[in-house]
Amino acid sequence: MKTVYTCFCTDVIHEGHLNILSEAKKYGRVVVGILSDSAMIRFNRFPTIDFEKRISIVEELGIADEIVIQDDIMYDKIIEKVRPDYVVHGDNWKSGPMKAIRDNTEKILSEYGGEIIDIPYTYSENVRRIDLRIREKLAMPEYRRKRLKQLIDMCPIVKTLEVHSGLTGLIAEKTIVQTDSGLDQFDAMWISSLCDSTAKGKPDIELVDMTSRFRTIDDVMEVTTKPIIFDGDTGGLIEHFVYTVRTLERMGVSAIIIEDKTGLKKNSLFGTEVEQSQDSIEHFCEKIRAGKQTQLTDDFMIIARIESLILEQGMDDALERAFAYVGAGADGIMIHSRKKSPAEILEFCDKFRDKNKTTPIVVVPTSFNEITETELAQHGVNVVIYANQLTRSAFPAMEETAKEILRHHRAKEVDDRLMPIKNIITLIDEL
Repeated sequence: MKTVYTCFCTDVIHEGHLNILSEAKKYGRVVVGILSDSAMIRFNRFPTIDFEKRISIVEELGIADEIVIQDDIMYDKIIEKVRPDYVVHGDNWKSGPMKAIRDNTEKILSEYGGEIIDIPYTYSENVRRIDLRIREKLAMPEYRRKRLKQLIDMCPIVKTLEVHSGLTGLIAEKTIVQTDSGLDQFDAMWISSLCDSTAKGKPDIELVDMTSRFRTIDDVMEVTTKPIIFDGDTGGLIEHFVYTVRTLERMGVSAIIIEDKTGLKKNSLFGTEVEQSQDSIEHFCEKIRAGKQTQLTDDFMIIARIESLILEQGMDDALERAFAYVGAGADGIMIHSRKKSPAEILEFCDKFRDKNKTTPIVVVPTSFNEITETELAQHGVNVVIYANQLTRSAFPAMEETAKEILRHHRAKEVDDRLMPIKNIITLIDEL
């Protein structure tokens, strides 16, 4: 009997999946692969049910002759293991980012005479409604809020992109690229105080009030499902910080990062060029403890950002603060530097990891941008934040477009470097 392989990466079985299984059964013995959680988040979306439940859903159908785990987006290893005569898949993988998976599969099968069977994708109101329901579930606060902790446990490093509007949120949500190992995408979103302020034309000095910043979160949350890390600046007064924590937790934000500075906030990349004051260890620990005491779930994270290297207070001071903040209840440590070399960041990570193996480390490689995510992970980093790149790339493009229109008194000269408005509209989902 011939062997037929198909892979599922879904939380719900609908008529489209049943159609694929029914067609697969016509060709022989059916082996169904269940995409693992870690592979699923690289390929499609975060699962809303656990891996064992996803296996049991397929088992209960009684159609699969065998169920296996597929740990990679690409089919190389699973084909080597199963050696199927046919791989059955919906024909939606013939175009777009998924085409890379199909091309890879076709190449491997051709080496021993295997074939791909493309089944017409099932488009129906019921399928559309199920997909919409899954997306809405992923966006709900109780599911979104805990996802950052889950990602830290599942991923070698959590890739986080700055967003400051619903549209930039959609870019972080939907951008997928083909890499040597398959497909890749961002895991989480960073709502930066700098970029939020800049988008509103305001200086980055905690001038934009929290109510306004919460509206930015709402805009992003309405159109995305990925977890959000919020830039809380200094956190403000302890009495105010506890309300911020409670509000963010209720909204479904996964984490807040607060920096150990006091007084008028100035951007860290100014370093000692402007007057900046670092908070005392005791007072900042008190702020962390107050925030942890006020939160209602174990899902929300308070991450302490250490400014010692920025303010040239030395490695010992940075490490002393890190261990003290963890002792006060911080769920993670962000270490920051404005040097072009990552050497002092890596030194901090290595020394911190010598004594603390588990507390997540967050870095923002804005200045030391030559280091790769893999290299950071090797030194114990769990989360990397690309904190302002979307804002910095958009501004010069918009400014040059404005200048060109002024120079030529028309828009024709800029048209060839503009994205068609149709492409932007299709990025935005309709209910």
